[in-house]
Amino acid sequence: MSKKHKTRVNKSHMNRKNKEGIVENKIDAKAKLTKKFYQKELARLQVELVKLQEWVKHKGLKVVVLFEGRDAAGKGGIIKRIIQRLNPRVCRVVALGVPTEKEKTQWYFQRYVPHLPAAGEIVLFDRSWYNRAGVERVMGFCSEEEYREFLRSCPEFERMLVRSGIILIKYWFSVSDEEQERRFQARLTDPVRRWKLSPMDLESRRKWVEYSKAKDEMFAHTDIKQAPWYVVDADNKKRARLNCINHLLSVIAYKDLTPKPIDLPPREDRAGYIRPPIEDQTFIPEVY
Repeated sequence: MSKKHKTRVNKSHMNRKNKEGIVENKIDAKAKLTKKFYQKELARLQVELVKLQEWVKHKGLKVVVLFEGRDAAGKGGIIKRIIQRLNPRVCRVVALGVPTEKEKTQWYFQRYVPHLPAAGEIVLFDRSWYNRAGVERVMGFCSEEEYREFLRSCPEFERMLVRSGIILIKYWFSVSDEEQERRFQARLTDPVRRWKLSPMDLESRRKWVEYSKAKDEMFAHTDIKQAPWYVVDADNKKRARLNCINHLLSVIAYKDLTPKPIDLPPREDRAGYIRPPIEDQTFIPEVY
């Protein structure tokens, strides 16, 4: 693995030993996370993400993070928590829809290339070029020849990205069939999540084994040392979010560039300024 991609854990994230040599801050993998702990830890990690963002800007780094996995595995939830406190001009999400007729005639990776980051940017792909190895393979949206070509080309494409200076991080969110079923059932009755349950999701539910085989073959061809797959146990959403963010922070070494406290300068004198009448402006109704 190249130096750029060698995992270096930020010491501030490591568990510490107390005077008796007992590791502190280590969470029991089977213990239930309390809401208070989850919110506190998430807030701490989001502060670290802001520090990472500033380091990426300062050093002109180019970061790409892929989020792949089963339907209802929690990819959208973790992306939402990552970007929640970040500058959208630095960290942006790419979630492409179905390719157009024109895009279907292009080189397969072509429609993803314009979304790659410039210096000082972080791009989070909510699903990516790995659609070909997953949904397209299982649902028959690509030919056998196109699928095999993808398995040959993808590792070289990603090595090319890494050689160009892009830090490429790939996450696979793993969820059990029982937990996926529970989440699908929950979506049926929740009006704000009902839109997430598409006909494609229902079909993927039926083809669980086929998706498992496709994922295994995808890993066999694309789990390369320059851009390895990192698997996230996503049966527990809150634990998965914390673990994923913590790992992301450990992969990219960064320094704290938080500026020193500043004093706000006094405002200009308002002498000579007369505000227009409020009645001349159109306000929205105050329903609440």
